[in-house]
Amino acid sequence: MLKRRQRALLLVVLRKLLTCAICAIALVALFSVHGHVFPSSKLPGASEPLKFPSQHEIKYQRVGAEQSWKQELVPPHFSKPPVSPHKLDDQKWSLDTSKLWKPPPNRDFFPCIDPSPNHTAPAESQGYLLVHTNGGLNQMRAGICDMVAVARIINATLVIPELDKRSFWQDSSNFSDVFDEDHFINTLANDVKIIKKLPEELATATKGTRQFKSWSGLEYYLNEIAGMWEDYEVIRAAKSDSRLANNHLPPDIQKLRCRACYQALHFAPHIEAMGKLLVERMRSHGPYIALHLRYEKDMLAFSGCTHGLSPAEADELRIIRENTEYWKVKEINSTEQRHKGYCPLTPKEVGILLTALGYPSNTPIYIAAGEIYGGDSHMADLQSRFPMLMSKEKLASVEELEPFLSHASQMAALDYIVSVESDVFIPSYSGNMARAVEGHRRFLGHRKTISPDRKAFVRLVDKIEQGILREGRKFSNRIIELHRRRQGSPRKRKGPIKGTKGTDRLRSEEAFYENPLPDCLCQSQRTSVSTDASRQIIQHIGQSSADKTALRKQ
Repeated sequence: MLKRRQRALLLVVLRKLLTCAICAIALVALFSVHGHVFPSSKLPGASEPLKFPSQHEIKYQRVGAEQSWKQELVPPHFSKPPVSPHKLDDQKWSLDTSKLWKPPPNRDFFPCIDPSPNHTAPAESQGYLLVHTNGGLNQMRAGICDMVAVARIINATLVIPELDKRSFWQDSSNFSDVFDEDHFINTLANDVKIIKKLPEELATATKGTRQFKSWSGLEYYLNEIAGMWEDYEVIRAAKSDSRLANNHLPPDIQKLRCRACYQALHFAPHIEAMGKLLVERMRSHGPYIALHLRYEKDMLAFSGCTHGLSPAEADELRIIRENTEYWKVKEINSTEQRHKGYCPLTPKEVGILLTALGYPSNTPIYIAAGEIYGGDSHMADLQSRFPMLMSKEKLASVEELEPFLSHASQMAALDYIVSVESDVFIPSYSGNMARAVEGHRRFLGHRKTISPDRKAFVRLVDKIEQGILREGRKFSNRIIELHRRRQGSPRKRKGPIKGTKGTDRLRSEEAFYENPLPDCLCQSQRTSVSTDASRQIIQHIGQSSADKTALRKQ
């Protein structure tokens, strides 16, 4: 009887000990989870200060071997999409938002635009080159840089180019109103002789006016254009856009184009100062996205894109297109344009894209654009998702902006500065501004630039509108996978589309200023050596495997 009581008592004690052990294990597990989710005993939602590399922190090494890349590297933070649904503020996201701002790996590429040892001072001038630029700000910028190279090729003295005053924007700005004229002349003094005005004695001289052939190479300018010096002292280029080939030019000419674009062609001091001020004010809100929202009247009218617009708005754009003489295409099927990816994303579509990529609703976004067509009525969807939408007009006072307001090129220059300096740049359309900013950001160290796959994206958006697909984790994963190789990583400039011929072939090439690799970007010798070593190891392994296979067969 006594033994039974002792056994019962021992059993009770063991049960209590087991219960205590289980409770202890549970408490340890609970505290460990708590410590993992909220490290350092910080409250949930408390943000860590983020540090981003500035332009001056990028360390460049001298020229090693150049390397081409067929496709972008996959940034590590996009290899696994966030497990997040559509509603950012209503869900607990496991994604570290700092990774959303992390630039892609740049593979140690750095600018290499110094002239080669064979480069000489400008040869004796054969005459004067007058240039009439055409288009908006960035179209003119590319044309000016190309004409610097053309002047070098044909041994011309370049007269400061005349800016386009007759385009859609009707801007009366002169070169010195938009660019730092003296800096431009002095920086290129060892490459091309540049003067501010044509000498008075030649003001009435007969000028050989030509519209240079699009995407022309060295032979065209040496043979056809330089041959005009026999008859004229002054050659006038009627247009400057896309007059020089993107590829297959001498290395020193390509590097000269980059020196002109990234070293010489600075904006005027008053524009630079205001642009810097806007950047500082954006940074006061934290890391920011610069969104080039090309949802403006001129673009929609030119492209014929009317998705989401009212019949009255679509008709207004059609009339503008029909009445603009130099826009050759008049009849456009908007639906076909959109499905081919030829239309700028609407503000609503941009909101869906940013949400799916994982950007929280409190993300500061700078709208780099002119007047958005339809105003608040078309911005409402984007504004509801991302309330912190900024612009020049919101960041600066009326008095601060007053000198720029009536000059479209100067206003566009402010957007350009804020876009180049942004933590992430996203264009809604691949126009001149988007290409110029992307190229500049690649030149400065491959800063993060997300290029939307418009063709694939709008088809997914259509499925949402049709009720076939819902915003959420699955949709987000598809969008992230769609864009993980569209982050601005190093890759070689794309050549022409296969099957195209003639002018269409040249037109299909990636623009020179959209991606200056390999002409103006080199890879450090250290990375090149390690890459070569990796190739040798792979080849050695492959050869060893082949030898073993051969032995087995014997």
